[in-house]
Amino acid sequence: MTARVVFMGTPWFAVPVLEALHGAGYYIQAVVTQPDRPAGRGRQPAAPPVKATAERLGLPVLQPERIREPATLEKLASLAPDVVITAAYGQILPQRLLDIPARGCLNVHASLLPRWRGAAPIHRALMAGDAVTGVTIMQTVLALDAGPVVGQMQVPVDPLDTYGTLHDKLAQAGARALLDVLPAYLSGERVPVPQPEEGVTYAERLTRADEWIDWNRPAWSVHNQIRALSPRPGACTAWEGQTVKVLKSLPPAGGTTGAPGAQEAPVSDGTAPPGFVRERDGKVEVRCRDGWLPVLEVQPAGKRVMPAGAWLRGVRGQVVFRG
Repeated sequence: MTARVVFMGTPWFAVPVLEALHGAGYYIQAVVTQPDRPAGRGRQPAAPPVKATAERLGLPVLQPERIREPATLEKLASLAPDVVITAAYGQILPQRLLDIPARGCLNVHASLLPRWRGAAPIHRALMAGDAVTGVTIMQTVLALDAGPVVGQMQVPVDPLDTYGTLHDKLAQAGARALLDVLPAYLSGERVPVPQPEEGVTYAERLTRADEWIDWNRPAWSVHNQIRALSPRPGACTAWEGQTVKVLKSLPPAGGTTGAPGAQEAPVSDGTAPPGFVRERDGKVEVRCRDGWLPVLEVQPAGKRVMPAGAWLRGVRGQVVFRG
């Protein structure tokens, strides 16, 4: 008998998981996603990516404003699913919902738990300079991302990875990891393992303060910040009272990745102040505390994204970015 599944998810991260479940032949009774929200310049209501995918696959869709609504919980209970699977749904599941499926609820989380519990695991892994991250399939409990682990899959982080590229790698890895463990989990052959107490870190939601670059930090730290915020919302700096987004940089020469426990490179070439911009050998570089960071793409306020060299040649005089 094919397992009965209720799937819950909203953004693009959840789409490969839904497609994988459908392709593997699981009976998806319903897809629960967030309501349509205004988007784009016209602020017209737009369907979440998961809704668009579900409709393309011919799956029934539920879009409650709040998952705690009694009518929604009664509807889900009437389906009597074997398992509820979530991936970036966007709301906390109440205990009443967790008690509905016969085999509980599983969540696809974009980190190697217990590292980076919380809302922004991909951003925080990049900002921290993690060399390896991954996905975790865990049972959902009321505590934040603290449920026992059913399976994990490691994903190396390339020094050129941005939020956008790493997001896509992890979304695909999440789909593969779920299909790897789901049959054995449903049969009872795979027993979830409690998370260790050591190594717990929290991936706090991004704030505006996270977007502003402090050029007095090590070059690797700045590079990690820039790629963690690319393509959106973008790392910000200031020039002549205007905001300039820095959207793409290259790994700096020498130094460290900024990973936990790494040592900073010694300070060198202190003739230019932090934030000083120069063009050297056809490359735009910005001075950081311990060296120069190559910058490839910027977006001045009110303008399109452009090569950093083209922007620098279009301005006059010396340029010094301010954090």
